[in-house]
Amino acid sequence: CQGFVAARQVNVEWVRIPTRKLPERPEPFRIVQISDLHLDLWSDDGRVRRIVEEIESIRPDVVVSTGDLIDAGPGRLARFADQLRELAPEHGMFAVTGNHEAYVGSAKSLAVTERAGFKMLSYQVASVDGGIHIVGVDDPAVRRRVMMDGRAEEAVLQQAPREGFTVLLKHQPRVNRGSVKWFDLQLSGHTHGGQVFPFHWLVRLAYPAKTGLSKVGDETWLYVSRGTGTWGPPIRFLAPSELTVIELEPAPDPTEGCV
Repeated sequence: CQGFVAARQVNVEWVRIPTRKLPERPEPFRIVQISDLHLDLWSDDGRVRRIVEEIESIRPDVVVSTGDLIDAGPGRLARFADQLRELAPEHGMFAVTGNHEAYVGSAKSLAVTERAGFKMLSYQVASVDGGIHIVGVDDPAVRRRVMMDGRAEEAVLQQAPREGFTVLLKHQPRVNRGSVKWFDLQLSGHTHGGQVFPFHWLVRLAYPAKTGLSKVGDETWLYVSRGTGTWGPPIRFLAPSELTVIELEPAPDPTEGCV
């Protein structure tokens, strides 16, 4: 019973990342990340409504989905997509594929994602607010189906302007060492934080990156979400779901005040 209750809760994680790559601004640039929502026939209208209301109350500049948004075809998910479409962040909504988008099929996944108001980034760059560059890459399950070389990640990252802050949306929390110098923050999901204890130990074997925020370079970060939904039975135990709020704020110049 406790696991079912935990799976229905909407928990918000707040993360602040200082950076010298942003100009002075009155408020931090606010990104809301959802991941692994797994919308399907068993999804709860009330919970999706609460997620939308929570995001609206946060007033993000951008909303991103880091894969596995859906687990069924477009006709069955229209009502959920329409709820998500009510979100209207100033600088838009962006998504990338997860492995479940590959299982559903590219065309069907794209239809639901776009109906929900997201722009799908498939090896593409979107620049917003004059200095935030959002880069999206496909999940390996999608790549295998379209026979795409995984090295395309580094190529698309190099297309982002060097000035500003680059956010990489990538479903699985694997860091390509050749890509690290080309981005500032990677947002991932996929693991669900184990979803049900003690499966987090198995997750750690497959994906060594820890859940939450970690450094993968001198000024390069990785954030791994526990996921906003559930896969399989709607149960969570010692691995609560999350909406993640990432606030990017200008860091003070270390030379300021020096004579």
